[in-house]
Amino acid sequence: MDSKKLITDKSVILVTGGARGITARCVTRLAEKFRCSFILIGRTNIQEPLPNWYKSDLDEKTIKSAIHQDALAHGRKILPAQVERIFRDLQSKDEILNTLSSVRNYGSKVEYISIDINKGNELKREVNQVISSLGAITGVIHGAGALADKLIEKKTSEDFDKVVFPKVLGFENIMRVISMEQVKFIVLFSSVVGFFGNPGQADYALANEVLNRTAFLVKHKFPHCHVISMGWGPWDAGMVTPEIKKVFEERKIDLIPVEVGAQMLLEELENPHEDDTQLIIGSFPSISASLLNSDLHTYQIRRQLKLDLNPFLFDHQIGSYPVLPATCAANWIVNLCEQLYPGFKFFSLNDFKVLKGIVFDEALAKEHILDLKEIEKNEEKIQFFAKVWSLNHKGRQQFHYSVQVELRRKIPAPPVLEQLSLISSPSLPVITGSDLYQKGILFHGTSFQGVEKVLSIAKTNMTVQCILPRINPMMQGQFPVQATNPYIYDAIVQCILIWAQHFYQAPCLPSRLSRLEQYKELPFDEPLLVHMVVDSETDTSIVGNITVTNQKGETCVIIRRLEGTISKQLRRFFSN
Repeated sequence: MDSKKLITDKSVILVTGGARGITARCVTRLAEKFRCSFILIGRTNIQEPLPNWYKSDLDEKTIKSAIHQDALAHGRKILPAQVERIFRDLQSKDEILNTLSSVRNYGSKVEYISIDINKGNELKREVNQVISSLGAITGVIHGAGALADKLIEKKTSEDFDKVVFPKVLGFENIMRVISMEQVKFIVLFSSVVGFFGNPGQADYALANEVLNRTAFLVKHKFPHCHVISMGWGPWDAGMVTPEIKKVFEERKIDLIPVEVGAQMLLEELENPHEDDTQLIIGSFPSISASLLNSDLHTYQIRRQLKLDLNPFLFDHQIGSYPVLPATCAANWIVNLCEQLYPGFKFFSLNDFKVLKGIVFDEALAKEHILDLKEIEKNEEKIQFFAKVWSLNHKGRQQFHYSVQVELRRKIPAPPVLEQLSLISSPSLPVITGSDLYQKGILFHGTSFQGVEKVLSIAKTNMTVQCILPRINPMMQGQFPVQATNPYIYDAIVQCILIWAQHFYQAPCLPSRLSRLEQYKELPFDEPLLVHMVVDSETDTSIVGNITVTNQKGETCVIIRRLEGTISKQLRRFFSN
């Protein structure tokens, strides 16, 4: 087997929920492409043959009428609910048989196991029997799932078990069956609901978010294995009934065509996102204007920050201790605001202040609290006021950051600005980012080393080119890139540190900004031009206005009145 390929004709893939619905189509596409072997797991029993009168091309009304007539012919009374159950069972069995036939016609070997994946011991026994004939499992696609949509106050424990167990306990049981030394990939079929939530699907959201987090844990433990949690939007098939489809249309959520989704899975296995463990695919759920409650709410979110969960912090040490970048604090606040209102996107920060940074030393608080207060809300924008605080060892409240966050349903077009030049100043010796970091002018480690070179620098302005290589999601810890990219933002504001060191031979730390507007998200691995115009400066402070543009010359970000404190006393913390 080619060790570089995740899947070949020698692969044996275990697929849950794989003989029906969307996963079945994914399996047939894989069989068509690779001619590999499959172990398909489902709950439908296909041992009993279909009735002689049943045909796949019969419509629903004809089939149900035949079920009723068949019962009468055998002297049985049958209720409408029983007719519906038998109809669904016949459809499931027919679909499974067609899937098995299609897979075999492509030249693949396939075995179907009828079992409840929640029953771990039975699952292990049945799968081991198949492994003895097909060979060791080399890949897993966990697509099993169920729905029991109700508002949370109406849900029962049975509803919870029905929805959560197949995804969570089912995957746990699968992990006990497979040998990770042999497995090259694990694909978890998650949902955007796990990321954004959805009314009536609290249990479904929980189950999928557990899968998302589990993917990170499995990847961390078995780095040789490609593990990906694919958070699908709704497919135009499977559990999406005509009634559900209508709801999606009202919320302007596009359905994923079955062929498109199957092709995306195939592409993921052929050209995997090696640095990613979680993907969000398809339209995101949004809140329609008619459903937006005009009442202004307050929220309090508590969080424990752990140094060992955030490896990037070792790249942001001031002195002997890691310090949380202010950009990461803003990232936390902004992400929470977006999660409260799917369909609204982050646009701006106003009056962001660093009151007392979070230092990961012996005095680190046990938890940090985010107080979030809505101050304006309408169909087009929502504004929050946020404060992050904690209790010190004496039980006294200490504030860390404060800011106003604005979400917009539609991000406005950026203002037209004068085109910026990438040409270096002829009289300026080349100042490279590598020199700045190695000499300790910039204290940042690899995760924040986004300054590539200084193109020009003067008392009144400067231009810096930035590019930051992609950071592994495991490194990002509790502050993953979502609405904002805090790692690139940190590299952007490093320009005031460079300016202060160049003109005053003293370190500088950002402390406040008046306003930040984000017109385009900032990606990894792409050059950005950072142009700063100095608004005012003294030997103890600098205030600058920053514009960030991409390779196309498009304005991505505008920062107004970024303030930095200049102090030679900071040298002892910055020196190598």
